[in-house]
Amino acid sequence: MEKQIDSKTLAIEIAKILDGKKAQDVRVLKVEDLTVLTDYFVIASGTSTTQVAALADEVDYQLSQRGIKPYNTEGFDSKNWVLLDYSSVIVHVFVPNTRTYYDLEHLWADGEPVDISAYLKPEEGAAE
Repeated sequence: MEKQIDSKTLAIEIAKILDGKKAQDVRVLKVEDLTVLTDYFVIASGTSTTQVAALADEVDYQLSQRGIKPYNTEGFDSKNWVLLDYSSVIVHVFVPNTRTYYDLEHLWADGEPVDISAYLKPEEGAAE
């Protein structure tokens, strides 16, 4: 049985999982007022197709341990862009050049960025 969790909390949890696995440029975008498809996008990059797959696998594993399973997944074959659809939250994990090409942040620029900085680990070497 799937555990119920509100969409913003789920999006933040996913961002934390991705950050914990060293994803780059993790962003959460609230799009619920713009589309019926989902409430939030979580967008992140991996440095290679191997890391993209590992990031997506980790999200899938961590959430499945809590009884939350994706309704659909796409892109595990190419690993350039892996999509995990949790209905109220859609996760996009890209290699950098694919992320730049599709530019979801620009495409969904009317979405509301969610400040997740308090939930992420500070970057190594960043001034405090």
